[in-house]
Amino acid sequence: MLISFDWLKQLIHIDKTAEEVGELLTSSGLEVESIYNFDQVQGGLEGIVIGEVLTCERHPDADRLSITTVDIGEENPSQIVCGASNVAAGQKVVVATVNSTLYPTGGEPFKIKKSKIRGAASEGMICAEDEIGIGTSHAGIMVLDTDLPNGTPAAEFFGLGSDKVFEIGLTPNRADAASHLGVARDLQALLKTPYQLPDVAGFKVASTSKSIAVEVENTEACPRYAGVTITGIKVSPSPEWLQKRLRSIDLSPINNIVDVTNYVLHELGQPLHAFDTDKITGGKIIVKTVAEGTPFVTLDGAERKIKATDLMICNVEEPMAIAGVFGGKTSGVSDETTSVFIESAYFSPDFVRRTGQAHGLKTDASFRFERGTDPNMVILALKRAALLMQEVAGGEISSEVVDVYPSPVPNHDINLNIERTHRLIGQYIGVERIKEILTDLGIEITGETETDLTLSVPPFKVDVQREADAVEEILRIYGFNNIEMGEDLATSYLAKFPNPDPEHITQTILNYVAANGFNEIITNSISNSNYYGQEEEELVRIVNYNSEDLDVLRKRMVYSGLEVLRRNINRRQRDLKLFELGKTYEQADGKYKEHTKLVLYIAGNVTAESWKQPGMKAAFHDLAGVVQNVLLKLNAADYEVQPLEQNPTISQGIAYMKNGTAIARIGLVDAKVARQMEVKEQVWYAELNWDYLLKKYKNTLVAEELPKFPEVRRDLSLVLDKNVTFEQVKQIALRTERKLLQNVNVFDVYEGDKIEAGKKAYAISFTLLDKQQTLTDKVIDSVMNRLMQQFEKQLGAFIRK
Repeated sequence: MLISFDWLKQLIHIDKTAEEVGELLTSSGLEVESIYNFDQVQGGLEGIVIGEVLTCERHPDADRLSITTVDIGEENPSQIVCGASNVAAGQKVVVATVNSTLYPTGGEPFKIKKSKIRGAASEGMICAEDEIGIGTSHAGIMVLDTDLPNGTPAAEFFGLGSDKVFEIGLTPNRADAASHLGVARDLQALLKTPYQLPDVAGFKVASTSKSIAVEVENTEACPRYAGVTITGIKVSPSPEWLQKRLRSIDLSPINNIVDVTNYVLHELGQPLHAFDTDKITGGKIIVKTVAEGTPFVTLDGAERKIKATDLMICNVEEPMAIAGVFGGKTSGVSDETTSVFIESAYFSPDFVRRTGQAHGLKTDASFRFERGTDPNMVILALKRAALLMQEVAGGEISSEVVDVYPSPVPNHDINLNIERTHRLIGQYIGVERIKEILTDLGIEITGETETDLTLSVPPFKVDVQREADAVEEILRIYGFNNIEMGEDLATSYLAKFPNPDPEHITQTILNYVAANGFNEIITNSISNSNYYGQEEEELVRIVNYNSEDLDVLRKRMVYSGLEVLRRNINRRQRDLKLFELGKTYEQADGKYKEHTKLVLYIAGNVTAESWKQPGMKAAFHDLAGVVQNVLLKLNAADYEVQPLEQNPTISQGIAYMKNGTAIARIGLVDAKVARQMEVKEQVWYAELNWDYLLKKYKNTLVAEELPKFPEVRRDLSLVLDKNVTFEQVKQIALRTERKLLQNVNVFDVYEGDKIEAGKKAYAISFTLLDKQQTLTDKVIDSVMNRLMQQFEKQLGAFIRK
């Protein structure tokens, strides 16, 4: 359900921000799932103001340009170069200020920057209507007739103020809140500010020349039916204010008559329907059931077979609408309609629900009727709609209000025990506070004793039927967060969620690595000082060592791992994937340091030789893929990739950097180190900074709404110098297009005699997505052209066609 903040403020005074109101509503049970801006034009004209041209002179180096000074309400006027032929001193104009973004009609958005045009400084842009997206004319700049002060936001002049829209996840029991009025009722109790119903005092019957009789045969299915006639109307597009209201809650305007019924539905929660009075044969409406299988064509053009239990709105000859669900094709409002009968009724939820399910129909009206509407809102909504139709379509009220209501729906009485209420709430809040909340919610207190309150619950509170329901109403307004969590609330039964457990995180990651075919090894933390060459001062020596080969604590884990690899390879176990979680040790300035590392090794083949395929040698990406997934699971995927230089054990490697710290290193074990350890196979090695990763780990999940618009893929083939990495290409692409570019992927690399020596070819895919609209070929081509220009400029790339 969508609720407009501006619309809501017409019903109740609110002195809080939309975000603060959203928090209040969520805490009271109306969960605000999101709050978003609604702008009549894209960007809401932010940064665009009214200015006054003080001076205007021809540009000395360009016949078609003018140099102007414009007062935009700041201390000093702005100098702006303008190319419009109609610009002149003394004009009031629309100015896009520096750093504002323009969203032109049919074009791509662009940002206004300080610039020099033919040598003259320009600090903004004087705009035509198509350049700010409010029209299509580009004949010249807009010249305004206004006395508004210079610097006034242009949105104020054009009446294009931005609105905030709440997206509320309405639960099935809160039918009373399925409208702006329903939300205002809750805010009355939360803000201690009374809401105001729309004023219908101006409703006056001009004549009874077009009276329509009403007969309700099935009063069980239709306890109340009311209507009134308006003649002399003109069906046309709705005025801008009405269209804006509907668009803000994602409704498309149709015409002024239908739009009013939709407006009142979402304002007051009362569904309405407008019949063309010329289609009401016999001048009479009959609310009844019809024979099983009666054919009926609904507004969507589909023919449906009516069931004997379906309540129908009929004239003397035929059905005109399925009550509370859907109107008929032939009786609705058309461009030729000159008079309408407005229906406002209370239909039984059971009948509407059964009919909607039988025909597979779900409408805004049936959504509310099948959950329960307010029978006491029928006449107010009818008069509100009649007055609005007169305002937007003309005409006069040409009948008395017909109101068939033989058995009024009574309020529901509940006995509320005060002691039990406090026990259910969990703490004492006081009788006066209980009474205050109930009264603010529209629940009348008709009786009071020392122990009990007698409540009269109005029909719109369809979910308040028992004492426990009334207590729930009190508690949600009082605030769940205001309940103290004492020992008497049996907190030992509440689930406890500790901070992320390092042991659990570690075990989860190790299980993942093992599931990818790696075998765990546990090696000795005592190592040989000869492995470390010139690093003797940094080693932690063992005072009473038993062997010359085991005289220090290891500074790096790679050597003990290579010992395991050597032993296995020498016994013809050459295809190896190993991992170890262990500690390393070093000293500096007389202080000892201990670090935890997760290391991985791959040697030999990663796929076994078979009749279908030869064995595949391990490569860099076989190990990098596992490391990247580990970092992703640790919520540490926002790293930078840098070449690994001057590493004592790894060659041809990279480092994953985060905030200046290497969180992982990966590459080929240096040939000298491999020879030193007598390992003849090529070994790929990765080392993760486990202490840092656990410290920075955040046990949070980030969810993102699925895109509503399709993504687009475009491919490029780039011929580059061999020393250019894919990471360089990727970063240039992401810097060039920050908004639309979602992913960059290399899917083929070629080095060979078909391109010149010292070169390689990358086949790269680019995934583009606009979350606000479908991408056009023009926009896509523009992005790809900019990417190609930057690859050529920064990398010297040759684009292969």
